[in-house]
Amino acid sequence: MPNFSLSHLSDEALCRDLHAAVSVETAGTAMVVAHIAEFDARKLYLPAAYPSMFAYCVGELRLSEDAAYKRIQAARAARRRPGVLEALADGRVHLTAVVLLAPHFTPENEAELLAASTHKSKAEIEQALAERFPRPDVPTRMEAIGPAVPANSLPVLEPVRNWPVADRAAAPTTPAPVEALAPPPRVAPLAPQRFALQVTIGQSTYEKLQQVRALLGPASGAADLAAVLDRALDALTRELEKRKFAATSEPRRRRPSPGKRYVPAAIKRAVWQRDGGRCTFVGEKGRRCEARAGLEFDHMLEVARGGKATVGGIRLRCRAHNQYEAERTFGADFMRHQRETARAESNARAAAEARAPEPARASAD
Repeated sequence: MPNFSLSHLSDEALCRDLHAAVSVETAGTAMVVAHIAEFDARKLYLPAAYPSMFAYCVGELRLSEDAAYKRIQAARAARRRPGVLEALADGRVHLTAVVLLAPHFTPENEAELLAASTHKSKAEIEQALAERFPRPDVPTRMEAIGPAVPANSLPVLEPVRNWPVADRAAAPTTPAPVEALAPPPRVAPLAPQRFALQVTIGQSTYEKLQQVRALLGPASGAADLAAVLDRALDALTRELEKRKFAATSEPRRRRPSPGKRYVPAAIKRAVWQRDGGRCTFVGEKGRRCEARAGLEFDHMLEVARGGKATVGGIRLRCRAHNQYEAERTFGADFMRHQRETARAESNARAAAEARAPEPARASAD
């Protein structure tokens, strides 16, 4: 086990070892980025039951979200521009520099941008990019941040003032000027199962909130904003579930569609409840994918091979693992051709609809 106590080192030795440690770290970072680039290209996160490279870095490699984002961005830039890895390994540029430069890289300017960013700070690189790739001015605007109703009305939304210690430096201690931009939305953990929510809302949202609280009445706890938000999210969740998964407590009988891929609403409801609204892919080590967004109803036995839309024959899969299973079954080249064909047909239909006269489009709608 390494000894982290360095008090015995002389000043010269400490300086020498610090520079040596940084050199080792930069070379190691470049090697990590190179591995992530190849790992990402092979999509090896999918058989490990992760829907994305980002999820794998955070869940399996235990990187922070920020560290994962920077390394993935650098890795994808390095796959297109091999000089990036050499610059990282030599310590000529840092990860943040690569993330800033990546959107601007071309085969012609790669070497020039890397050279211009050598041993530069983030601020210096941002200034250089602004000079090389100027952007239009942001629009001038003034925003009123603060109470918008009389004090004798329902309680007014106020900014959260008891942020954790790390965030208190960002909280203004004096009234902000009128021209100051609103703070970005954030959700900060305060205690076990307790979170602080800070968000700036518009006049329309504020009026809707006040109307809901008035309709609920004081007996329902309408003065408790957290309770109102919780009830509103419950209602929105039910609406979205009904739209996405055909969830309802009173299912209607419908005539099935003749399409082979049609999944009846009753099947969707049962599958969604059984699978818990989560991707069902399980990796070789027994880990189940945690994706809950972008879910698709997948036939366990492919439709092309006679798969049927039954509760036992349908499962929830995120799009990444749905595509992964299809590529394992039919081959990556075949699925790529299928996607390109479907994309071309969709573009052709859109172009045909755009060329159609107005009455024809109304009839089609």
